Amino acid sequence: MSSANRAEAPIYAGLIEERGDVPAEVRRAAEETLREVEQAMDFSSVRATAMRW
Repeated sequence: MSSANRAEAPIYAGLIEERGDVPAEVRRAAEETLREVEQAMDFSSVRATAMRW
């Protein structure tokens, strides 16, 4: 949420101050998980090895 939107939503701003920006933390955790999954599921090196045979 932008600072302009926070000014328009004082209850939300208060919750962020009190509890932290949970949606942003969840978004960061989800993005990190996606990167880890992409890395774990990357079979490009396996394909490259198989093509050499």
